[in-house]
Amino acid sequence: MSSMVVIGTGSALPERILANTDLEKMVDTSDEWITTRTGIKTRHIASKGDETSKLGSRAARKALSMSGLVAEDLDMIIVATITSEISMPSCACLVQKELKATNAFALDLNAACSGFLYSLDLAEKYIKFDPHLKILVIGAETLSTRVNWQDRNTCVLFGDGAGACIVTGTDQERGMLASNLYSDGSLYKLLYMDSAPSMNKDLIRPGNDGSYIKMAGRDVFKHAVRCMDDAISSVLDQTGVSIEDVSLIIPHQANIRILKSLVDRLGVPLEKFYINVYKYGNTSAASIPIALDEANRQGKIQAEEYLLLCAFGGGFTWGAALFRW
Repeated sequence: MSSMVVIGTGSALPERILANTDLEKMVDTSDEWITTRTGIKTRHIASKGDETSKLGSRAARKALSMSGLVAEDLDMIIVATITSEISMPSCACLVQKELKATNAFALDLNAACSGFLYSLDLAEKYIKFDPHLKILVIGAETLSTRVNWQDRNTCVLFGDGAGACIVTGTDQERGMLASNLYSDGSLYKLLYMDSAPSMNKDLIRPGNDGSYIKMAGRDVFKHAVRCMDDAISSVLDQTGVSIEDVSLIIPHQANIRILKSLVDRLGVPLEKFYINVYKYGNTSAASIPIALDEANRQGKIQAEEYLLLCAFGGGFTWGAALFRW
């Protein structure tokens, strides 16, 4: 039975950096308040030329280079995003155009911060059907375009960026071992983002005062920790791998308090987690692939080691995936 392996990773971040001290001049907040509650010190913010598809394409080119492939080798492009610069066509189609990946078909996937895991799971299903496929999976966001910069509870959290990986099939005993995904739409009001106001007056949503992120932080915190813990336990039980056997855990980089609470629930040392939230903030679907690329290029993931990914996001959506690298 063929399994899915990662053969290349890449990431891209805007050059502009917004520090906590910069935010002190914009809203009623402080570096100490932000750092204590989130662990975030800086975040990257898109400037002209940093549209979501452009960031995704930059990350993709780095992943292609590592894999030894060229864009024409790609069969499929999946972009996980909630912040494409246009509604139609998909961000993935714009990436395809940018890369000149003429042999690939392209689609977007919206699962908020869990989008990259959902996209990997989808890619794995295609690869099981045809192990020769070469699939580009991207998580890319420009959340600065969807933040209320007057809301100090949310504007301090989010940043922009993109991460990518190239996946294909292998007959070796490695790759993705299991992936479990979940959702609960009944709780969406705790973390959501309105669309642009409807042009049909009969379908205008009451209370839609802007297409920006709205979040009940304390409620999200409780659900995020519990749900990621459950998803991790499920995927480990399914594979028979113990948490002690896992060499590295790359979680969605939401905020440091969520990550430390998850560490406590799992009973593992903090050093087993790859954490970069202090540099980039919450980049939604981009956070795991950015961290994955960093860890990969730093040599923190060795062949045959177990790698665990987990995420939680708006929807609610959540899940976990286990790889043997």
